[in-house]
Amino acid sequence: MGSLTQVQRSVIIGSLLGDGYLRVVPGRSNALLEVNHSFAAKEYVDWKYATLKNLCRSGPKSRIGKGNRIAYRFTTRQSEELSTLYKSFYRDRRKLIPSELMLDPIMLAVWFMDDGSKCRDRDVYLDTQQFCSEDQKRCVALLENLGIESSLNRDKRYQRIRIKKSSLPKFWGIISPYIIPSMKYKLGYNPVETYRIKRDRVFSLKQREI
Repeated sequence: MGSLTQVQRSVIIGSLLGDGYLRVVPGRSNALLEVNHSFAAKEYVDWKYATLKNLCRSGPKSRIGKGNRIAYRFTTRQSEELSTLYKSFYRDRRKLIPSELMLDPIMLAVWFMDDGSKCRDRDVYLDTQQFCSEDQKRCVALLENLGIESSLNRDKRYQRIRIKKSSLPKFWGIISPYIIPSMKYKLGYNPVETYRIKRDRVFSLKQREI
């Protein structure tokens, strides 16, 4: 399968922080990546596939899931490099945050496209409920390394990450060049306009052209 490019590695890790997962088929020695989203996110899945195409045997396919949900998914072939990531991201088949992980802008953008949301009050969240408390604290530290302040916010029984309003201009500035067109709705503003946040002062940010 060859070595992963840096972009491919970043897309895979960003997916693992979100909805993607690695698994080892019984009887096989190496791991594969599965990308599985709602059919409504078809363009996003197609973008991931285009990035990882040389790692796959076939393209994305739709599949009827639970209830009326239609999933759109693809898997990669197995590889030693994916097995190395599996050993870092999983313990006893449970996904975790590796202590040695360092985020880059593409990882963060994919993470947001997978599991990010923006509420009407302009609060921005990363849905990290799948991770334990210790791993969520690591996620907060990963964001801090990029200059983004965040906190853990309780969502019913579980916690998720809330980006602090003072860090939103920094957050948007990092991820916006890598947000694909079909996912720009998650930004919650017109990408050709200025995004403003009022707190003690006014910040402004213009999205760069992708």
